[in-house]
Amino acid sequence: MRALARALAAAAAALGLVLACAPGSAAAQGSKAADPAVEASRVLVLFRVPPAHFRAGSDYGAGYSDVQGRAARRRLARQIAARRGLTLVDDWPMPVLGLDCYVMQAPPGRSAEDVARQLSADPNVAWAEPMNLYRSQAAPREADPLLPMQPAAQLWRLADLHEIATGENVRVAVIDSRVDADHPDLRGQVVAAEDFVTGHPDGPERHGTGVAGVISARADNQGIVGVAPRARLLALRACWQTSPDSVGAVCDSLSLAKALVFAIDHRAQVINLSLSGPPTLLLGKLLDVATTRGASVVSAYDPLLPAGGFPASHPGVIAVSDDPDAPAAALWAPGRDVPVPEPGGKWAFASGSSYAAAQVSGLVALLRQHGPPSRGELVLAAHRGGARGVDPCASLLRAFGPCACGCARVSQASRP
Repeated sequence: MRALARALAAAAAALGLVLACAPGSAAAQGSKAADPAVEASRVLVLFRVPPAHFRAGSDYGAGYSDVQGRAARRRLARQIAARRGLTLVDDWPMPVLGLDCYVMQAPPGRSAEDVARQLSADPNVAWAEPMNLYRSQAAPREADPLLPMQPAAQLWRLADLHEIATGENVRVAVIDSRVDADHPDLRGQVVAAEDFVTGHPDGPERHGTGVAGVISARADNQGIVGVAPRARLLALRACWQTSPDSVGAVCDSLSLAKALVFAIDHRAQVINLSLSGPPTLLLGKLLDVATTRGASVVSAYDPLLPAGGFPASHPGVIAVSDDPDAPAAALWAPGRDVPVPEPGGKWAFASGSSYAAAQVSGLVALLRQHGPPSRGELVLAAHRGGARGVDPCASLLRAFGPCACGCARVSQASRP
């Protein structure tokens, strides 16, 4: 550990301390809007697929056998858009919900909320909702964040936890900005990588790479050690870095929906959403499907949004904050001055509930190694003022039984 600290400190000092964080069908080729104002004026319009014409296949995003029926729904979507002065810019089938999703652009001067309300009253439309934006919960970079080294390694005693479990072969979906799968800490950890973002520059990005590293960085190499170093990552890009120097990322509700559908279809056991924004019916339904099918969903808590923001406030989602004084609705986990991998084979320090959530996703992966535990087994917490501090040792003891690895010390150290 001392050698790791010296190596990471030298690398960070030499390189400077940096870090933290839609649509893709044929119709999306003309949908290259990178302007947030343009994206915020878009509406998601959901058409229900008649049961007689819906047959889910194994090919993601193309699971409809009724080609004529889908073509008819696309014509209907164009007609509705034309009648209301909207532009049809994209479409995406969502077999898991029995819906076709269409993206329509509202003209200048028209509110996406008003357009969605009007479209929802159309008898041909299941419902419509504005295209929302979600932001990763990464705190701004600090001038001198080099003091701590991997807080979870100290507070949670990762070496002791890893004597019990390492997250062996647990599938964790990281729905975030693009993960650098070639980073030394992540090489071989990513078993699937998909990009659901259009109209934004490609290439590895900071937030997704950092979050993925906190969850599952490889052990026994020159970098850090993830909470679940033997877990396997689904790196699902639904967010994008807003500038080369940005510590965070932005997502929209359609790119998030596509990534969630992929995670559900590919049986992710843990889904990490280190982001926050407004609630939406579409994403809420997909989260319900995910949890019903046994996935554990972990999200970052945003103190500036009501109830911690969405998806942290959604039933069944584990909300995590990096603030020990956060409301008791959130779990506290270490998320400040966390060393994380950075694109290009670098390391840096990051802070924010994005990384606290990633720590808990890694812990959940440890618990899922031998099957899906109940939420009571998942996180045992001790009240300390505000937020409930995650007690990793008690969680693992309940899931795996007694151990002889200093768990009492882990339990004491993990309390805020």
